[in-house]
Amino acid sequence: MQLARWSIVVPVKTLIRAKTRLAGAAGPYRTDLAVAVASDTVAAALRCPLVARVIVVTADPLPAERLAALGAHVVTDPDRGLNAALRFGAAEALRLAPDDAIGALQADLPALRPAELEVVLTAAAEFEQAFVPDAAEVGTTFYGVRPGVAFRPGFGGESRARHLSAGAKELAPDGIPSVRRDVDTIEDLREALALGVGPATAAVAPLIGRRLA
Repeated sequence: MQLARWSIVVPVKTLIRAKTRLAGAAGPYRTDLAVAVASDTVAAALRCPLVARVIVVTADPLPAERLAALGAHVVTDPDRGLNAALRFGAAEALRLAPDDAIGALQADLPALRPAELEVVLTAAAEFEQAFVPDAAEVGTTFYGVRPGVAFRPGFGGESRARHLSAGAKELAPDGIPSVRRDVDTIEDLREALALGVGPATAAVAPLIGRRLA
């Protein structure tokens, strides 16, 4: 059986809004960290064999430029909220490749492994809609639909419960810690570093220094 090809939509906040919960720990390097984390997320997704393209939705020119240089297809965020941004990116994905599956991936997965994402995408292709809960089992790091299925993401807050109530299949197989380890706090960042982050995040982490000790 031929495995599904995927368009992956990644929403990236403007830097003034990004990683505000890390402001105290990251200090003047907060925006550098936000760009680095998004860069490692996008780069890893692009290396996944099942990913045909990554569509970044952002209104900020700096991450737009950086992520486009990695090979992402960048579109301008309509600034109507996270799920509206994801639907906008999904519409672009549908325009570019109407026969491909569409997935949404959070932009704060700096330890993301292409092989672990491949496990998720392979499993997700078995269901009309599916999602991966975050490590805390409260939020969501991935949501995806088969070709031809309406793309209805419910990210934000207690999104695990929201996706479950909408009938999406929860995917939480063993061996995908990098897909579930999003980074909102300094503790999250420590855990991501323990898993092993991408080169951009690894370069910024030492600048934060003692806060990660």
